Amino acid sequence: MKKELAAILGMPRWAKQFIAMSVDIVCALLATWLAFSLRLDEWHRLIPEQKYAYFLAVALAIPVFIQFGVYKTVLRFTGVHSMALMGKAVAIYGVLYFTAIFMFASPYIYRSIGLVQPIILFLLMALARITASLSFGFNARGKNGRPVLGTLLIYGAGHSGMQIASALRQSGQYFLAGYLDDGSEYQGSTINGLMVYAPNEIGRLIDTHGVTDILLAMPSIGRAKRNEILADLRQHQVHVRSLPDLVDLAQGRITVLDIKELDPDDLLGREPVTPDQVLIEKNSRNKIVLVSGAGGSIGAELCRQILQTGPKKILLLDHSEYNLYAIESELRESMQAQQKEGVEIIPLLGNVRDVARLDSIFKQWPIDTVYHAAAYKHVPLVEHNPAEGLQNNVLGTFNLAMAAQTYGTANFVLISTDKAVRPTNVMGATKRFAEMVLQALATNSKTCFCMVRFGNVLGSSGSVVPLFREQIRSGGPVTLTHADVTRYFMTIPEAAQLVIQAGAMAKGGEVFVLDMGQPVKIYDLAKRMIELSGLTVREPLVDQLSETNRQNGNAGEIGDLLGDIEIVITGLRPGEKLYEELLIGENPVITSHPRIMMAKEDFLPWSELTTELSLLQENLGRDDFAALIAQLKRLVQGYQPFYLKTL
Repeated sequence: MKKELAAILGMPRWAKQFIAMSVDIVCALLATWLAFSLRLDEWHRLIPEQKYAYFLAVALAIPVFIQFGVYKTVLRFTGVHSMALMGKAVAIYGVLYFTAIFMFASPYIYRSIGLVQPIILFLLMALARITASLSFGFNARGKNGRPVLGTLLIYGAGHSGMQIASALRQSGQYFLAGYLDDGSEYQGSTINGLMVYAPNEIGRLIDTHGVTDILLAMPSIGRAKRNEILADLRQHQVHVRSLPDLVDLAQGRITVLDIKELDPDDLLGREPVTPDQVLIEKNSRNKIVLVSGAGGSIGAELCRQILQTGPKKILLLDHSEYNLYAIESELRESMQAQQKEGVEIIPLLGNVRDVARLDSIFKQWPIDTVYHAAAYKHVPLVEHNPAEGLQNNVLGTFNLAMAAQTYGTANFVLISTDKAVRPTNVMGATKRFAEMVLQALATNSKTCFCMVRFGNVLGSSGSVVPLFREQIRSGGPVTLTHADVTRYFMTIPEAAQLVIQAGAMAKGGEVFVLDMGQPVKIYDLAKRMIELSGLTVREPLVDQLSETNRQNGNAGEIGDLLGDIEIVITGLRPGEKLYEELLIGENPVITSHPRIMMAKEDFLPWSELTTELSLLQENLGRDDFAALIAQLKRLVQGYQPFYLKTL
């Protein structure tokens, strides 16, 4: 039976429409026979004088059903909308059929047939469609017996769209409902058996075809046009997804099951900056580069970007064995896929707090450039563990910087954060302290030290994007600390590219600040993610009806009608700000890059800073948390502790 069902599903669309039409013809004839049987109160025996009633049923029904688009719906996804559409068609047919029977009534054809037959016809057609839905919808399987994942429209009828359609058909994991395309030259045509529709037909297609997913297959369009499309799709309850890399698909490294969620830059909603290739390559091409924290979100992306520039060696330093293994494997696979040769990838287990380990690394390899991304960055965790934050973020930076200076490293770039500006948390204060270390060192060093300060990175570990995605996937609620929380955002690739370019512009001691564009309200980001997942935000009613129902104890029932995913406000976490800043002082200095500025930040001279570092080590040795916080308050401009729980 499964083979027969699969064979029918595999038929071209016109053949399946012909079968549906044939079933409706049988239903029309059967409904007429049953109407006569009910009128006569016995099983009807057809006589020649009654053939007119049977012929009229078919002659009127099929053209009306075609006109109403009954055969454009997908039977396996029969729902309320398709039943309502069929009901309207049968109602019009019923009026026409009754009129014809009334006008040409004879002793052998009864007027009551014109009333009863359309009702029976609707019931028979509904039964046929429900049977088809149960048979094909619930039993539909892809290849290898896997359940079908949904019904999908491909947005973009170009080369990429056709390629992914071919791959999807081979996998059998999605039903393809057709293409969407803005080009009028494509609309109304058929490509490999799939109809091309105009985007303004999305709502109808979702209802009639049971569409669950829309796949964006337009890799070459600009960000403005992509944002316009996404804004339109947010109005419909459909899951918007992104095209996988077609090279990876062709080479078998991924499958259509890896069709991915929208990229973080789709959620950001602005144009990323095209990198300056000269700056990208300046400090890494044919050089030995070390990346600390190489297995983290930013560190890993730095490694990916650096690999493309053709370095001599990449040294991957991380204290996490798994993260180090993951990024090393990814880089080696990338080299193999791109047939790159000559780049040596060296994984190094180690911690920036281990001076002896750093010394052995810099002795063994004449490192040209260091990108220091190793840090504890999760605000509440560092707030609860201030000593660890200071050890890692301040002393770890000092250790790595001293090793680089001692062994003649040319360039050292610290990855910093907007949370270092007038911080309300220990993490931000430790990062500003680390900046001050490099500023002081840079005044009398052959190594070019600089810092790059930027805001939140979409999709990084600890970012709201993966958290929100998991919460949406689990059915909610999406948790938000405050309705007005606003943050600067960048994508991981954009942040890494700007870090590399800023480092290439440094002369020594600069605090670079990245232009992050307009800040983003986290509530709006959460709402956008929910809507682009094909769901709606559950919000409370404020009208009189809701108040009446609440008084009657029906508030829970109301909630079910208001949307799918609730956004819950949990309250600000320890050390969290409503708004972040990028500058301590005013009037940043413009650079040659349109998205990179230099901040003018005060710092302690090296002679004073060494004293403070010694005091820091003494306070850490005594586990004197009060003294540590007091020292941070004294050194870090604007630091106002929000909350501290000592362990």
